[in-house]
Amino acid sequence: MTEAPSTAASPRRAPRGRIDKRQAILDAAFTVFAREGYANACVKEIAAEARVAKPTVYNHLNDKANLFHHAVKLAAETALAENLRVVERLAAPADDLRGTLEDVGRLLLRCYCSDESRALRRLLCAEAHRFPDLLETVQSTGTSRVTEALADRFARLTLSGRLRTPDPAEAAEQFVALLTGPAEARSRFGTRRLPDEELRSLARSATGTFHRAFGVPAVAAPTGRTG
Repeated sequence: MTEAPSTAASPRRAPRGRIDKRQAILDAAFTVFAREGYANACVKEIAAEARVAKPTVYNHLNDKANLFHHAVKLAAETALAENLRVVERLAAPADDLRGTLEDVGRLLLRCYCSDESRALRRLLCAEAHRFPDLLETVQSTGTSRVTEALADRFARLTLSGRLRTPDPAEAAEQFVALLTGPAEARSRFGTRRLPDEELRSLARSATGTFHRAFGVPAVAAPTGRTG
């Protein structure tokens, strides 16, 4: 009796669906655009990075300009989702609000200084003249959404008496600026990777400044001394 051939040694990869292929193409496109820039990137290289045939790229996204637009937009949406998850930690902060703010600041900085976020900012700046509408779209749906989410949390914390922010939107802008301004300078405009301990230090400093401006002063306990 002959044995059936074994498939364990050479597993066959299941074919990818249309949505999976599109995702792979967009991920590969962002990688290639970030590495080569828009002008030097070619569809053939993107197809090779995505492990699909070159005609498949055109079938999904028509041309290089459309590919760039969707790849950058997807990267921005991914970064936004991660940032919003971090901000959501302020929905139920610990008793140590300053500690929670510091943790949120550190995680926001980690998102801001990630390879993907740095590449996204470089591409948007470099290609703003070619895709001005894309830059506006990413700013309005990315940075603005994060600031709005922070403002909403600061407003709720102010209503509950844990912060004192006369203008929560302005306070949110200032919190973001306290984090990203020094990070941009320390990273030499994104050309130097910041270690996690340095991100922690930047978050601690930014939170300290923010808390001095908008924190609620601790109420001194009564001494119990009588006159």
